[in-house]
Amino acid sequence: MSSDTHRPNIFAGPDEEAMSSRLNWLRAGVLGANDGIVSIAALLVGVAAATTDLSIIILTAIASVVAGALSMGVGEFVSVSAQRDAEEALLDRERIWQKARPKWELEQLVRLHMDTGMSEATARAAAQEQMEKDPLNVHARMHLGIDPDDLTNPWAAGFASIIAFTVGGLTPLLTTTLPPAGWRIPLTFVLVAIALGITGYISAVIAKSPARKAVLRNVLGGSLAMAITFGVGSLVGVAV
Repeated sequence: MSSDTHRPNIFAGPDEEAMSSRLNWLRAGVLGANDGIVSIAALLVGVAAATTDLSIIILTAIASVVAGALSMGVGEFVSVSAQRDAEEALLDRERIWQKARPKWELEQLVRLHMDTGMSEATARAAAQEQMEKDPLNVHARMHLGIDPDDLTNPWAAGFASIIAFTVGGLTPLLTTTLPPAGWRIPLTFVLVAIALGITGYISAVIAKSPARKAVLRNVLGGSLAMAITFGVGSLVGVAV
């Protein structure tokens, strides 16, 4: 069996379950958008600092958004696929154990209930009723921390990451290709900082966490990345 540290809170209500689902999408969406904003902005600021040749900047911008989005999507798909494979393997083993040692599984469920504060008599009555109805479902939820009816979806996560990265990368793409040369870098810094502030705020609202901390973390981290690549680009431009 897997470690009991992965057991979910059986007292979680609809709000908590909905939050868990939102957090899964939040992770793919916000990480994808942030990666799109920061990585594309940092790259293009570095290129714009090294050259004012618009054709080079446009080619770099388009290539970086396409490559970054595909890389993000494939990486997320592979990662979530591995997670789903692990979940399915745990469920397969649980099915075997339910048939091979039903009494042991019953006693395990009794102990799990008792860990939540139930008396042994109440825990045993609850476990027996649950085992008669759907033993795999209750063991998967309480012991493995898996909802058999809602396994992770690698395709959804992959496409969400591709879309989020592309949308995130549009801001620095536009600010480094449309304005005059003198405005490209300062405008990118300003608008990217605003975009990162927005994604940080959205993530805090969905996760119900402090907004100020999330916004500052996003803005400062992205600004530092852009500042470093701007410095490198400037040095390369002077050297060339």
